[in-house]
Amino acid sequence: MKATSGVQGYSGRRRRHFIASVRKHKLHLIMLIPVMAQFIIFKYGPLYGVTLAFKEFRILQGIGGSPWVGLANFERLVNSYDFKNVFTNTVTIAFLRFVFGFPAPIILALMLNELRLPRYKRITQSISYLPHFISWVILTGIFMEVLSPSRGPVNALIRMLGGEPIFFLGSPKYFRSTLVVTGIWQSVGWGSIIYLAALGGVNEELYDAARVDGCGRWRRIWHVTLPGILPTVTIMLILAVGSLVEDNFDQIFNMLNPAVYSVGDVLGTYIYRQGVTNMDYSYSTAAELFRNLISLALVVSANFISKRVNEYGLW
Repeated sequence: MKATSGVQGYSGRRRRHFIASVRKHKLHLIMLIPVMAQFIIFKYGPLYGVTLAFKEFRILQGIGGSPWVGLANFERLVNSYDFKNVFTNTVTIAFLRFVFGFPAPIILALMLNELRLPRYKRITQSISYLPHFISWVILTGIFMEVLSPSRGPVNALIRMLGGEPIFFLGSPKYFRSTLVVTGIWQSVGWGSIIYLAALGGVNEELYDAARVDGCGRWRRIWHVTLPGILPTVTIMLILAVGSLVEDNFDQIFNMLNPAVYSVGDVLGTYIYRQGVTNMDYSYSTAAELFRNLISLALVVSANFISKRVNEYGLW
Protein backbone atom coordinates (compact mmCIF):
# COMPACT_ATOMS: atom_id res chain seq x y z
CA MET A 1 0.00 0.00 0.00
CA LYS A 2 2.84 2.39 0.83
CA ALA A 3 4.52 1.74 -2.54
CA THR A 4 1.23 2.28 -4.37
CA SER A 5 0.55 5.53 -2.53
CA GLY A 6 4.13 6.65 -3.25
CA VAL A 7 3.70 6.06 -7.00
CA GLN A 8 0.36 7.88 -6.97
CA GLY A 9 1.94 10.79 -5.10
CA TYR A 10 4.78 10.98 -7.63
CA SER A 11 2.30 10.88 -10.53
CA GLY A 12 0.25 13.60 -8.86
CA ARG A 13 3.29 15.85 -8.48
CA ARG A 14 4.29 15.33 -12.10
CA ARG A 15 0.73 16.16 -13.22
CA ARG A 16 0.66 19.35 -11.14
CA HIS A 17 4.11 20.31 -12.44
CA PHE A 18 2.95 19.75 -16.03
CA ILE A 19 -0.20 21.84 -15.53
CA ALA A 20 1.85 24.60 -13.92
CA SER A 21 4.30 24.56 -16.85
CA VAL A 22 1.45 24.78 -19.36
CA ARG A 23 -0.03 27.75 -17.54
CA LYS A 24 3.34 29.46 -17.31
CA HIS A 25 4.13 29.04 -21.01
CA LYS A 26 0.59 29.22 -22.41
CA LEU A 27 1.38 32.22 -24.64
CA HIS A 28 4.35 30.38 -26.17
CA LEU A 29 2.19 27.29 -26.73
CA ILE A 30 -0.48 29.41 -28.42
CA MET A 31 2.20 30.84 -30.73
CA LEU A 32 3.27 27.28 -31.51
CA ILE A 33 -0.20 26.27 -32.77
CA PRO A 34 0.11 27.84 -36.29
CA VAL A 35 3.52 26.19 -36.78
CA MET A 36 2.22 22.79 -35.72
CA ALA A 37 -0.85 23.25 -37.93
CA GLN A 38 1.37 24.05 -40.89
CA PHE A 39 3.46 20.93 -40.37
CA ILE A 40 0.42 18.71 -39.92
CA ILE A 41 -1.45 20.08 -42.94
CA PHE A 42 1.38 20.61 -45.41
CA LYS A 43 4.07 18.15 -44.25
CA TYR A 44 2.53 15.12 -42.54
CA GLY A 45 -0.91 15.17 -44.16
CA PRO A 46 0.38 14.75 -47.74
CA LEU A 47 2.39 11.68 -46.67
CA TYR A 48 -0.77 9.69 -47.34
CA GLY A 49 -0.12 10.30 -51.03
CA VAL A 50 3.01 8.12 -50.83
CA THR A 51 0.68 5.13 -51.17
CA LEU A 52 0.32 6.13 -54.83
CA ALA A 53 3.72 4.54 -55.45
CA PHE A 54 2.16 1.15 -54.71
CA LYS A 55 -1.07 1.69 -56.63
CA GLU A 56 -2.36 2.13 -60.14
CA PHE A 57 -3.95 5.53 -59.71
CA ARG A 58 -7.36 6.07 -61.25
CA ILE A 59 -8.75 9.57 -61.00
CA LEU A 60 -12.41 8.58 -60.67
CA GLN A 61 -11.66 6.13 -57.86
CA GLY A 62 -9.27 8.41 -55.98
CA ILE A 63 -6.21 7.41 -53.96
CA GLY A 64 -8.10 5.19 -51.55
CA GLY A 65 -10.10 3.37 -54.21
CA SER A 66 -7.29 2.79 -56.70
CA PRO A 67 -6.08 -0.85 -56.89
CA TRP A 68 -2.83 -1.94 -55.25
CA VAL A 69 -0.07 -3.09 -57.61
CA GLY A 70 2.71 -3.70 -55.08
CA LEU A 71 6.19 -2.97 -56.42
CA ALA A 72 5.17 -2.89 -60.07
CA ASN A 73 5.90 0.84 -60.42
CA PHE A 74 9.38 0.36 -58.94
CA GLU A 75 10.08 -2.55 -61.30
CA ARG A 76 9.06 -0.38 -64.21
CA LEU A 77 11.30 2.36 -62.82
CA VAL A 78 14.51 0.36 -62.56
CA ASN A 79 13.93 -1.29 -65.94
CA SER A 80 13.40 2.02 -67.73
CA TYR A 81 16.27 3.18 -69.95
CA ASP A 82 15.19 6.80 -69.57
CA PHE A 83 15.33 6.54 -65.80
CA LYS A 84 18.82 5.04 -65.85
CA ASN A 85 20.07 7.92 -67.99
CA VAL A 86 18.30 10.48 -65.80
CA PHE A 87 19.67 8.93 -62.61
CA THR A 88 23.21 8.96 -64.05
CA ASN A 89 22.85 12.64 -64.99
CA THR A 90 21.54 13.47 -61.51
CA VAL A 91 24.42 11.75 -59.71
CA THR A 92 27.04 13.20 -62.06
CA ILE A 93 25.82 16.80 -61.73
CA ALA A 94 25.33 16.43 -57.96
CA PHE A 95 28.84 14.99 -57.58
CA LEU A 96 30.35 17.91 -59.51
CA ARG A 97 28.39 20.34 -57.37
CA PHE A 98 29.55 18.57 -54.23
CA VAL A 99 33.24 18.55 -55.21
CA PHE A 100 33.37 22.18 -56.36
CA GLY A 101 30.36 23.70 -54.62
CA PHE A 102 30.76 22.44 -51.06
CA PRO A 103 34.19 24.04 -50.40
CA ALA A 104 33.21 27.31 -52.13
CA PRO A 105 31.23 28.94 -49.25
CA ILE A 106 33.88 27.79 -46.75
CA ILE A 107 36.62 29.45 -48.81
CA LEU A 108 34.55 32.61 -49.23
CA ALA A 109 33.83 32.75 -45.48
CA LEU A 110 37.54 32.36 -44.71
CA MET A 111 38.40 35.14 -47.15
CA LEU A 112 35.76 37.48 -45.71
CA ASN A 113 36.94 36.66 -42.20
CA GLU A 114 40.46 37.80 -43.09
CA LEU A 115 39.31 41.22 -44.33
CA ARG A 116 40.25 43.95 -41.89
CA LEU A 117 38.26 46.89 -43.35
CA PRO A 118 34.67 46.57 -42.01
CA ARG A 119 33.13 48.74 -44.72
CA TYR A 120 34.76 46.77 -47.55
CA LYS A 121 33.77 43.54 -45.82
CA ARG A 122 30.09 44.57 -45.59
CA ILE A 123 30.01 45.62 -49.25
CA THR A 124 31.60 42.35 -50.36
CA GLN A 125 29.14 40.32 -48.28
CA SER A 126 26.14 42.20 -49.66
CA ILE A 127 27.27 41.68 -53.25
CA SER A 128 27.87 37.96 -52.67
CA TYR A 129 24.43 37.50 -51.03
CA LEU A 130 22.48 39.31 -53.75
CA PRO A 131 22.19 36.50 -56.36
CA HIS A 132 20.45 34.24 -53.83
CA PHE A 133 17.41 36.54 -53.87
CA ILE A 134 17.06 36.58 -57.66
CA SER A 135 14.73 34.02 -59.24
CA TRP A 136 16.22 31.43 -61.56
CA VAL A 137 13.75 32.58 -64.20
CA ILE A 138 15.45 35.97 -64.22
CA LEU A 139 18.95 34.53 -63.81
CA THR A 140 18.43 32.18 -66.75
CA GLY A 141 17.48 35.13 -68.95
CA ILE A 142 20.60 36.96 -67.80
CA PHE A 143 22.85 33.97 -68.47
CA MET A 144 21.30 33.42 -71.89
CA GLU A 145 22.41 36.93 -72.82
CA VAL A 146 25.80 36.81 -71.11
CA LEU A 147 26.67 33.39 -72.56
CA SER A 148 25.08 33.95 -75.98
CA PRO A 149 27.42 32.75 -78.77
CA SER A 150 26.52 35.71 -80.98
CA ARG A 151 26.21 38.72 -78.63
CA GLY A 152 27.36 37.60 -75.18
CA PRO A 153 30.40 39.26 -73.57
CA VAL A 154 31.90 35.89 -72.60
CA ASN A 155 32.05 34.70 -76.21
CA ALA A 156 33.16 38.15 -77.33
CA LEU A 157 36.19 37.71 -75.05
CA ILE A 158 36.78 34.21 -76.43
CA ARG A 159 36.77 35.59 -79.99
CA MET A 160 39.21 38.35 -78.98
CA LEU A 161 41.56 35.66 -77.70
CA GLY A 162 41.34 33.82 -81.01
CA GLY A 163 38.90 31.07 -80.01
CA GLU A 164 35.61 29.92 -81.49
CA PRO A 165 32.28 30.92 -79.85
CA ILE A 166 30.81 28.33 -77.46
CA PHE A 167 27.10 27.64 -77.05
CA PHE A 168 27.30 27.00 -73.31
CA LEU A 169 23.58 26.33 -72.78
CA GLY A 170 23.10 24.29 -75.93
CA SER A 171 26.24 22.15 -76.03
CA PRO A 172 26.20 18.77 -74.21
CA LYS A 173 29.95 19.18 -73.68
CA TYR A 174 29.64 22.39 -71.66
CA PHE A 175 26.12 22.27 -70.19
CA ARG A 176 26.97 20.43 -66.96
CA SER A 177 29.93 22.67 -66.16
CA THR A 178 27.75 25.71 -66.89
CA LEU A 179 25.15 24.42 -64.42
CA VAL A 180 27.77 23.90 -61.73
CA VAL A 181 29.48 27.26 -62.17
CA THR A 182 26.27 29.31 -62.32
CA GLY A 183 24.84 27.38 -59.36
CA ILE A 184 27.91 28.09 -57.25
CA TRP A 185 27.82 31.77 -58.22
CA GLN A 186 24.18 32.03 -57.17
CA SER A 187 24.47 30.25 -53.82
CA VAL A 188 28.02 30.75 -52.55
CA GLY A 189 27.37 34.03 -50.75
CA TRP A 190 24.28 32.82 -48.96
CA GLY A 191 25.94 29.53 -48.07
CA SER A 192 28.85 31.36 -46.44
CA ILE A 193 26.60 32.93 -43.78
CA ILE A 194 26.53 29.85 -41.57
CA TYR A 195 30.33 29.51 -41.73
CA LEU A 196 30.79 33.20 -40.90
CA ALA A 197 28.58 32.65 -37.87
CA ALA A 198 30.72 29.68 -36.86
CA LEU A 199 33.90 31.74 -37.33
CA GLY A 200 32.51 34.31 -34.92
CA GLY A 201 32.54 31.65 -32.20
CA VAL A 202 36.23 30.79 -32.52
CA ASN A 203 38.12 31.85 -29.38
CA GLU A 204 40.32 34.90 -30.11
CA GLU A 205 42.79 33.75 -27.47
CA LEU A 206 43.71 30.83 -29.71
CA TYR A 207 44.76 33.26 -32.44
CA ASP A 208 46.83 35.22 -29.94
CA ALA A 209 48.53 32.04 -28.76
CA ALA A 210 49.22 31.03 -32.38
CA ARG A 211 50.82 34.43 -33.07
CA VAL A 212 53.00 34.06 -30.00
CA ASP A 213 54.12 30.66 -31.29
CA GLY A 214 55.14 32.28 -34.58
CA CYS A 215 52.28 31.02 -36.78
CA GLY A 216 51.63 33.02 -39.93
CA ARG A 217 48.22 33.70 -41.41
CA TRP A 218 47.98 30.43 -43.34
CA ARG A 219 49.05 28.33 -40.35
CA ARG A 220 46.52 30.13 -38.11
CA ILE A 221 43.78 29.30 -40.61
CA TRP A 222 44.87 25.67 -40.79
CA HIS A 223 45.48 25.04 -37.09
CA VAL A 224 42.94 27.39 -35.44
CA THR A 225 40.19 28.51 -37.82
CA LEU A 226 39.39 25.25 -39.56
CA PRO A 227 39.39 23.12 -36.37
CA GLY A 228 37.17 25.75 -34.75
CA ILE A 229 34.47 25.42 -37.41
CA LEU A 230 34.89 21.65 -37.88
CA PRO A 231 31.56 20.73 -36.18
CA THR A 232 29.67 23.09 -38.51
CA VAL A 233 31.52 21.82 -41.57
CA THR A 234 30.74 18.23 -40.55
CA ILE A 235 27.02 18.87 -40.21
CA MET A 236 26.87 20.69 -43.54
CA LEU A 237 28.89 17.88 -45.14
CA ILE A 238 26.39 15.26 -43.90
CA LEU A 239 23.50 17.28 -45.32
CA ALA A 240 25.38 17.75 -48.60
CA VAL A 241 25.99 14.00 -48.91
CA GLY A 242 22.27 13.41 -48.39
CA SER A 243 21.52 15.69 -51.34
CA LEU A 244 23.75 13.85 -53.82
CA VAL A 245 20.65 12.52 -55.60
CA GLU A 246 18.84 15.83 -55.29
CA ASP A 247 18.93 18.52 -57.93
CA ASN A 248 18.30 22.24 -58.17
CA PHE A 249 15.02 21.88 -60.03
CA ASP A 250 14.43 25.61 -60.54
CA GLN A 251 17.81 26.10 -62.18
CA ILE A 252 17.80 23.01 -64.40
CA PHE A 253 14.13 23.33 -65.39
CA ASN A 254 14.71 26.87 -66.66
CA MET A 255 18.04 26.16 -68.37
CA LEU A 256 17.19 22.75 -69.84
CA ASN A 257 16.44 22.45 -73.55
CA PRO A 258 16.06 19.50 -75.96
CA ALA A 259 19.62 19.91 -77.24
CA VAL A 260 21.06 18.91 -73.85
CA TYR A 261 18.50 16.39 -72.59
CA SER A 262 21.09 13.63 -72.85
CA VAL A 263 23.33 15.26 -70.20
CA GLY A 264 20.99 17.65 -68.36
CA ASP A 265 17.75 15.77 -67.78
CA VAL A 266 17.67 14.93 -64.05
CA LEU A 267 15.28 13.25 -61.62
CA GLY A 268 13.46 16.48 -60.81
CA THR A 269 12.62 17.30 -64.42
CA TYR A 270 11.90 13.64 -65.22
CA ILE A 271 9.46 13.33 -62.30
CA TYR A 272 7.84 16.61 -63.33
CA ARG A 273 7.25 15.40 -66.88
CA GLN A 274 5.92 12.02 -65.78
CA GLY A 275 3.62 13.45 -63.14
CA VAL A 276 2.45 16.78 -64.54
CA THR A 277 2.82 16.39 -68.31
CA ASN A 278 2.06 12.67 -68.72
CA MET A 279 -0.26 12.50 -65.66
CA ASP A 280 1.38 9.21 -64.62
CA TYR A 281 1.04 9.96 -60.92
CA SER A 282 1.81 6.51 -59.56
CA TYR A 283 5.02 6.17 -61.54
CA SER A 284 6.24 9.68 -60.66
CA THR A 285 5.46 9.08 -56.97
CA ALA A 286 7.49 5.87 -57.07
CA ALA A 287 10.42 7.77 -58.63
CA GLU A 288 10.26 10.48 -55.97
CA LEU A 289 10.01 7.93 -53.15
CA PHE A 290 12.98 6.05 -54.59
CA ARG A 291 15.03 9.25 -54.57
CA ASN A 292 14.02 10.14 -51.01
CA LEU A 293 14.93 6.67 -49.73
CA ILE A 294 18.39 6.98 -51.27
CA SER A 295 18.81 10.43 -49.68
CA LEU A 296 17.81 9.02 -46.29
CA ALA A 297 20.30 6.15 -46.63
CA LEU A 298 23.08 8.58 -47.58
CA VAL A 299 22.38 10.88 -44.62
CA VAL A 300 22.32 7.98 -42.15
CA SER A 301 25.52 6.50 -43.59
CA ALA A 302 27.33 9.84 -43.61
CA ASN A 303 26.26 10.55 -40.04
CA PHE A 304 27.44 7.10 -38.90
CA ILE A 305 30.84 7.52 -40.57
CA SER A 306 31.21 11.04 -39.18
CA LYS A 307 30.47 9.89 -35.63
CA ARG A 308 33.13 7.18 -35.96
CA VAL A 309 35.74 9.54 -37.43
CA ASN A 310 35.45 12.82 -35.50
CA GLU A 311 32.52 12.31 -33.07
CA TYR A 312 30.41 15.02 -34.68
CA GLY A 313 27.03 14.31 -36.26
CA LEU A 314 23.37 15.25 -36.58
CA TRP A 315 22.35 12.88 -33.80
